[in-house]
Amino acid sequence: MAQNDKGTRFKSDSQEDELSSRPATSQATPMIQTRISRQSAQTTRQAAKRAGKHDRKRRVASQRHVPVVAFVVVAIAVMGAFSYWFTHQVLDKQEPTVEPGIEVTITIPDGAGGAEISEILVEAGVISDTSVFFKEVRNQDAESSMKSGTYDFMTGANVRDVVRQLVEGPNSTAGVITIPEGYTVQQIAAAAEEKLGISAEDFMNRAVVSNYINDFPFLAEANDDSLEGFLFPKTYDLGGKDKSADNLIRMMLSQYAEETGTLDYDAARELVNDRYGVSMSNYEFLILASIIEKEAFSGDDWVNVSSTFYNRLAEGSLLQSDATMGYVTGGEVTPDDLEIDSPYNTYYYLGLPPTPICNPSLQSLQAALNPAETNYYYFLIVEKDGYSYHAFSEDYDQHLEAINKVESDLGVDVIE
Repeated sequence: MAQNDKGTRFKSDSQEDELSSRPATSQATPMIQTRISRQSAQTTRQAAKRAGKHDRKRRVASQRHVPVVAFVVVAIAVMGAFSYWFTHQVLDKQEPTVEPGIEVTITIPDGAGGAEISEILVEAGVISDTSVFFKEVRNQDAESSMKSGTYDFMTGANVRDVVRQLVEGPNSTAGVITIPEGYTVQQIAAAAEEKLGISAEDFMNRAVVSNYINDFPFLAEANDDSLEGFLFPKTYDLGGKDKSADNLIRMMLSQYAEETGTLDYDAARELVNDRYGVSMSNYEFLILASIIEKEAFSGDDWVNVSSTFYNRLAEGSLLQSDATMGYVTGGEVTPDDLEIDSPYNTYYYLGLPPTPICNPSLQSLQAALNPAETNYYYFLIVEKDGYSYHAFSEDYDQHLEAINKVESDLGVDVIE
């Protein structure tokens, strides 16, 4: 606008100069015209000077406003960048573009607080508003009650239900593994690989006494650096923990310590010594329990099988347990297998095998420590395709009768 004013003023000035230079048409008129022209020109020049002075002031004023304009431009740019960051980094987290109703699995690590938990839930799309989550946590007084572990949630879930589940505890089976009673270390390794993705080879390499003796002193009696018998059968949840062989083994050893912590080994030692004249260490109780685990099925089997083996130990007879050779063969035992020279062949070697043959249940451990008082020296237990037959005998003739019955019923040969 200032330049346009300036241009207009210069144009008027040139017009006045042109007027004053025109030739006179009469004597009277030129005098008047000349005076008017001079005054007009002078006035115009003075106006032009004033206009120039004002224009220079405008230019100076404009120049003074340049830093202000630059600052405003920078501020707008910064605000734009912040708006973009806030939209994509904050609002996107608050309102993730996740389709509701999709099942997701999340892991809450040990020691996670409310802020970390809410962030995990938002990123997975389980919730979209952390403020609503914190309000519900306060309503349920759940800040210190939410548990670590692995959870299965639906995206867009009800916040109240989410908090309730976090208080109740993990509900996912993604990091859960169940070790059945009677599994061997090798079978546990295979299950860990299948269920948790832990290398079976790595598990077997880790599952040795020397790796854990410092933390679990009860392993001191173990033979052959073997953890066989000490990996307690139970359901374990590695949700929230690293799925590694070491973590799983430590959990199982800790569970063994907890489960057996209430067993009175000294009282059991006194009982079997008085009744059978047999001396037993804690480790030998565990070995016997592992054999009982493989031989017993139901009812009073556990304590009766235990009594049968103690009677044989007391008499100095062979235990003659197929199960001990099954630990060597890894499956069914044939008559030819019983000819193998192995310290686990209780048809050849007196007493107990050198290590447990599996990881027994608490029930088998209790039976080893507190056997029934019987005169049994033989038993025959057959569970096959719905056929069930359990017989305990005091002498060999009774045992033969039991064998004949099973062979007649099933049409198969039974190993004596």
